[in-house]
Amino acid sequence: MPPPPTPTRVGPPRLRPRRGRRPLRARHTLVALAVGAFAVGTAEFMMMGLLPLVAADLGISLPAASATITAYAVGVVVGAPLLTAAGTRVPPRTALVVLMAVFVLGNLACALAPDARALVVARFVTALVHGAFFGLAAVVARAVVPPRRAAQSIGLVLAGLAVANVVGVPSATALGQALGWRLPMAVVAALGVVTAVAVLALVPRTGVDRGSLRAELASFRVPAVWLLLGVTLTGFSALFAVYSFIAPVLTERAGFTPGQMSVVLAVFGVGSVVGTLLGGPLADRAPTGVLVGGMTSTALLLAVFTVTSQSRPAAVATLFLLGVVTFGASPGLQDRIIRAGGAGGSMVAAANQSAFNLANALGASAGAAVLAAGLGLTAPMWVGVGASALGLVVLALAVRAERRSGASTRAPGRPGAGRAGGAGDERVPVAQEPGVGRATAGSSAR
Repeated sequence: MPPPPTPTRVGPPRLRPRRGRRPLRARHTLVALAVGAFAVGTAEFMMMGLLPLVAADLGISLPAASATITAYAVGVVVGAPLLTAAGTRVPPRTALVVLMAVFVLGNLACALAPDARALVVARFVTALVHGAFFGLAAVVARAVVPPRRAAQSIGLVLAGLAVANVVGVPSATALGQALGWRLPMAVVAALGVVTAVAVLALVPRTGVDRGSLRAELASFRVPAVWLLLGVTLTGFSALFAVYSFIAPVLTERAGFTPGQMSVVLAVFGVGSVVGTLLGGPLADRAPTGVLVGGMTSTALLLAVFTVTSQSRPAAVATLFLLGVVTFGASPGLQDRIIRAGGAGGSMVAAANQSAFNLANALGASAGAAVLAAGLGLTAPMWVGVGASALGLVVLALAVRAERRSGASTRAPGRPGAGRAGGAGDERVPVAQEPGVGRATAGSSAR
């Protein structure tokens, strides 16, 4: 009797640890990835607090120093597709370590930069890692757990990014003010080393079969992928249209002093952490409901903020809830894009990071435009309401496209979650390892 055929992977990648590994290894893997997310997130945003120190030390103006922030944003957009494509045939653990090595070298170059031009170049090089790391981390995170916990696992990794805004960035600012701006760069480089060691120790050696570069690029022929990237672009531009100008809103409308700003923004950061942690499990149960609820709530809260921004307690409460509902959509949206991409999950996940950064720039530009037109500090809030409404329209089109292509709009692991062969199908092959017999097609990831 001939041996049964090897099952073929038709859905997003899943990782098969060696037999005998304890289940808690998946938890350790997520911790290692979350540490990396914390390090990368701190590196991205800490420059905003260090900018005056950099300008004074290098003898340049604040606008000139802000080129370091622009360079990072450009590096994210450029690096996400390029580095992801370059690493398609590299095992995930190796790719993550290489990315962290570039990250460490980039931050060390920032710490040792002799002038502004060198610092801008070093920031660009450091940012190249950003999108590729978060894209691959999301793919690995959802691969080490059962499909029904995919969004939750992504949420745990993204929580590291949210915590960076609450803990990492303020700590870097305080350290820079006390001992100079170069030391925080060196500390972040050390966090990169810690991440690389943790990845080597805690990410399983056997990797995700990420497919060829052709398979990755083929994911962009799926209409739902582009529409979901559009959801990220429109949904988060709604937030950044307001958040980019939150300082004048809070000082001029709510009456906060500049010294109180850090506390208020920390409240928003805590809300983003809470939202990221809650959004993952909720998205595993109701993936479409979380996105619809998140964008609808964002629109309503931004409209309410036109009133509550005149009261200190109400403004703080509104910002906390905005952090919860906006970032609560992130894990489910990232997981949904990977599922829509099918076998090419890494590159579409990295593209989502590029879309997030483009949303930052687009939202800030739209908010700046209405302020320049003299429409007042509430005008960016109405821009955000409109962007959220547009995001709901794009989401409806994405759901329709998913249904046409057979991709799942239900929670992974539930009956009927996608037709066979569609992007929602979670059937995957079991990795063949030295000394391990072939598993049956029904084996599941532990």
